[in-house]
Amino acid sequence: MIEVICNDRLGKKVRVKCMPDDTIGDFKKLVAAQTGTDPRKIVLKKWNSVFKDGITLADYEIHDGMSLELYYA
Repeated sequence: MIEVICNDRLGKKVRVKCMPDDTIGDFKKLVAAQTGTDPRKIVLKKWNSVFKDGITLADYEIHDGMSLELYYA
């Protein structure tokens, strides 16, 4: 179990607990449950690279305590 921090730079910072083998799509659903946003409108980025829904967190080398940028499309 890892904890990933999502920051939308508008004052909302969300800590999400998940498994490394969860896909980005699954992770977006967990973020949406905490923020009250539709998961289809969430875009996750790190250093200007957009994460795709079908790839796992482990494939993107997202580890415990890592911070991601949260945008709304």
